[in-house]
Amino acid sequence: MDMTISKRIRHLRQTLNMSQVEFAKAIYISNGYIAELECEHRRVNNRIIHLISLTFGVNEKWLKTGEGDMFFSTPGEKLQRMVTLFNELPPKFQDYVMQQIEQLLNVTGNLSV
Repeated sequence: MDMTISKRIRHLRQTLNMSQVEFAKAIYISNGYIAELECEHRRVNNRIIHLISLTFGVNEKWLKTGEGDMFFSTPGEKLQRMVTLFNELPPKFQDYVMQQIEQLLNVTGNLSV
């Protein structure tokens, strides 16, 4: 029997060893909302799927259908996802993202520009 999307969310949360409260807080929704999603009392919408994917590095295809790996497993997959998301942003937000990445690299001492 295939898992529903709600069951995959529960499975993911348990794999991450997180409580409903911790999981909900990480994606900025209430723990009651997560509980209702996991119990299939609420429908999982694309916004929630997107938040979970971005926050935890989860493969959206796995979350929606159960196909593929739960997590993006290779740096290439992560980079491809990042480029796709970056390209969806308006140019002014792309500039902001670039500044944030550069600041993070400066903080860690890894910027070689």
